[in-house]
Amino acid sequence: MIRLALSACRRRTAVPATALAVALAVSGCTGAPLGGGDEGGGPGPEPGAGRYGVSPLDNPDGTKPGLASITSDVDQDAARKLIEGLETKGRGPKTGYERDKFGYAWLDTADGVPLARNGCDTRNDLMNRDGQEVRFRSGSDCVVMAMTLHDPYTGKSIAWKKQEAMAVQIDHVVPLSYSWQMGSSRWPESKRRQFANDVLNLLPVDGPTNSAKQDSGPASWLPPNKQIRCSYAVRFAQAALKYEMPVTAADKRMMLTQCGG
Repeated sequence: MIRLALSACRRRTAVPATALAVALAVSGCTGAPLGGGDEGGGPGPEPGAGRYGVSPLDNPDGTKPGLASITSDVDQDAARKLIEGLETKGRGPKTGYERDKFGYAWLDTADGVPLARNGCDTRNDLMNRDGQEVRFRSGSDCVVMAMTLHDPYTGKSIAWKKQEAMAVQIDHVVPLSYSWQMGSSRWPESKRRQFANDVLNLLPVDGPTNSAKQDSGPASWLPPNKQIRCSYAVRFAQAALKYEMPVTAADKRMMLTQCGG
């Protein structure tokens, strides 16, 4: 029962109300699911939380779900200050880039990042983190078979099933190829594995929209949903700053522009 409550609290799975109430009381798990119903009496959303996610300013390690809009003058000022901390340089050649240089996809053994070595691969961790009404493979509390995703990039909700896996893709906010051209080609492989599996730099999003992004920086690609563009710029900056990676001057200017600069 305790495990059930913790799973529900982290993943927002559907659990009968009576069973959940007893389990939560035993486990000490608190907090309402983001994007839940209109029932009164429950605790309010986390600081910076929107209807389907949390502001990146209130989610510096990327462990909380979604990507809420940044709209207030105070928060936009904080966003610009963060982006101003980025170093800039020209984008180098793509020579030698291969996805395998960052480890095989979605490995659970990239030490030094949140959710590593929890028995669940990175892709499923992210589907669990951001999905609503999550359904798992029989006998598993990891493998997601179906869910509803509110895609921050388009603003639409996606009813996803594993049979149509590519309808939702995991976006590297700072693309791996971009990072290669900005210096990760010289990183040790362990750091590249961390970067490729760090939840701070990863978002489940609409598949076709992610495919259109390719390895673009913010100067050449931004989410179609304009309300989320400052948040996207902040998340891009957070990942680059964490890994001490510069961005191009054009990308930095565009990021500042999205946050009122």
